[in-house]
Amino acid sequence: MPEGQAFQCGCCTPEMIAAGFAMLNRNTHPGERRIRHALASHLCRCGARPRIVRAVQTAAAKFRD
Repeated sequence: MPEGQAFQCGCCTPEMIAAGFAMLNRNTHPGERRIRHALASHLCRCGARPRIVRAVQTAAAKFRD
């Protein structure tokens, strides 16, 4: 299983991944508030947003290494 199991239904997956990656290219040390702002315009229908935010935080830590 994928680490963190952030995505559930997959409807928002491409948009969330693209938005998270674009944000990490600009800022490798984002706080939770910045991550939430970067993902805010993308609709998550299944309620997985908190897990997606944690996944982006995890990705940010790995991106820095």
